[in-house]
Amino acid sequence: MKKDRITKILLVLVLLMLPVNFYLIFQVAPTERIMGDVQRIFYLHVSLAISAYIGFGVLFVSSIMFLIKKNLYWDTLAYSAGEVGLMFSTLVLITGSFWARPVWNVWWTWDPRLVTMLILWFIYIGYFMLRKSISERLKKARYSAIIGILGFLDVPVVRLATKWWRSIHPRLSKEGGGLDPLMIKVMLFSLLTFVVFTIVIIIFRFRVAWAEERLYSILNEMEEYHE
Repeated sequence: MKKDRITKILLVLVLLMLPVNFYLIFQVAPTERIMGDVQRIFYLHVSLAISAYIGFGVLFVSSIMFLIKKNLYWDTLAYSAGEVGLMFSTLVLITGSFWARPVWNVWWTWDPRLVTMLILWFIYIGYFMLRKSISERLKKARYSAIIGILGFLDVPVVRLATKWWRSIHPRLSKEGGGLDPLMIKVMLFSLLTFVVFTIVIIIFRFRVAWAEERLYSILNEMEEYHE
């Protein structure tokens, strides 16, 4: 019951925060002097990236827990969070292209940050393709856990790509990267909004997946009983 109460609070919170977040981005944040209104994508783009990292991070931890506990609860949480991470990483690539076209005059460029993010996206596409190709439940969970753990190694590479290689991708410094103070406040609120949003989506996706898992288990037991 306590978990349900917390989930409801988070849901109400995110329903309030999302419209406020979009209002701040499109009505309150000042227009960037050089890029103009297209810079507003930046608030969503960065927030979506953090959400993707959270999803893949939960998958990473849950995969480790499955290999230790051998409990399908953790595998279910892993692929539920992975679906959320993959969804947000797809949106990262899309919003990045929308930003790049007017700013760089191309939809795509082989920048280190973009390339490593695309590799990350393909890794987790492979993760779900692997899951589809294996029918035996425990074997599927075990192999998926290994891919989920190894795949997460690309996340810090994505984050550090602009430091390790020459990159034209904009990056934020600890001081805010020369952003207007109001821009920084809007960015922080957007990040917080999407963190809460991501947690809520993972919780609901996991609950559906775990109910499906339990139903599948019951049906298997009934088949075995009739045999």
